[in-house]
Amino acid sequence: MELEFTKMHGCGNDYIYVDGRKMTEILQNNADKGKKKAELVRRLSDRHFGVGGDGVIFIHPVPESMAGELGEPVDFEMEMYNADGSRAEMCGNGIRCVAKYVYDKGWTDKRNISVVSCGKIKYLELYVENGKVASVKVNMGEPVLKAADIPVISDREEVIGGELEVDGKTFKMTCVSMGNPHAVIFVEDGHILTEPDNEAGDAFGKDMVEGIGSLIEKHPRFPKKTNVEFVNVLDRKTVQMRVWERGTGETFACGTGACATAVACILNGLTEEEVTVKLLGGELNIAWDREKNVVFMTGPAETVFEGVTDTGK
Repeated sequence: MELEFTKMHGCGNDYIYVDGRKMTEILQNNADKGKKKAELVRRLSDRHFGVGGDGVIFIHPVPESMAGELGEPVDFEMEMYNADGSRAEMCGNGIRCVAKYVYDKGWTDKRNISVVSCGKIKYLELYVENGKVASVKVNMGEPVLKAADIPVISDREEVIGGELEVDGKTFKMTCVSMGNPHAVIFVEDGHILTEPDNEAGDAFGKDMVEGIGSLIEKHPRFPKKTNVEFVNVLDRKTVQMRVWERGTGETFACGTGACATAVACILNGLTEEEVTVKLLGGELNIAWDREKNVVFMTGPAETVFEGVTDTGK
């Protein structure tokens, strides 16, 4: 059967977006819907044999009847999958693109919407130019610092500048959850910096991100695995980051990772409470309102192309 899709990205963090109602129709007679959906996600995400992306996001309008279950009325649901077919809790770049998708396609005309993912509700402000969403500000909620809730195994209640031994080396990490787990590793000039390996001129070493990042992702201290951010602080208002995403690998950007990075920088006294996070695919503005304990992320959302694919038998 045929399935319509839209390829979108936020700072190069690209996903394939699908009207979840159509996917539900396609799977209605399938005996193992979860397995079929995971197989489709892996095939679509493949950059050689599929559409290509960091994963797939299914978008569902949320009926008013679910308001009681969620605790309040919510506009849309974001059902996100990593490229390996595993379900993910949240994606900061992905949720901005969800906002652009529903506005540009006429699902809503509101400039302020709410989106739920894995039971957690986020609030988005849409900035529109020439009738299309250009950028989105997301209230990402409170950062989770308690080790048991991230989760990360630790003998301390919070992991701020804690040590982690990987491949015979000891790294200092700060752990934060923004709806999904993150381990933020600060690096110094000359430690894992190499010649620029991309057009943006970023100097972080690809071998380190892939080699160490993949090991930390599956380290036994992280019961649900983790995303890994390698961060270089440029000044009090600017940081540079590369990310190894759980279930996907290195991506050009990670919105929740940028939020976790900003929180980690502030906790370690390295930056102000509003920072620009430079990523391989662009820049995000992150602000942590310490008084309200809320993190805000602002960044672009772009449509690449639309198409139709065969879902298989």
